[in-house]
Amino acid sequence: MTLTKHDLVTRISSETGLEREQVAAVIQKMLDHITEALGNGDKVELRNFGVFEVRIRKGRIGRNPTVPEVDVPIPERAIVKFKMGKKMSELVLKLTPKLSQPPTSSG
Repeated sequence: MTLTKHDLVTRISSETGLEREQVAAVIQKMLDHITEALGNGDKVELRNFGVFEVRIRKGRIGRNPTVPEVDVPIPERAIVKFKMGKKMSELVLKLTPKLSQPPTSSG
């Protein structure tokens, strides 16, 4: 399942009694400010949610799958790294499949 911005607006509006247009405007402003801060190279920290940070990914040599003998240089570039907050991490870790028991040797 995918949670969309529309879904968030609908849920928050029904839970708070605020108009959908107001909720949508607040969510969009929040996203705009986060995007602007990251675009300026700033770190965005949302307690109990996570931290967004701009990092530089090193350049590397890639391969074209259709022509694997040809090297393709991939230049370094800025990316956004996200580190989950404690509460989110705890919830997401619950989705980890249980490791099956290693086979026992008989004999």
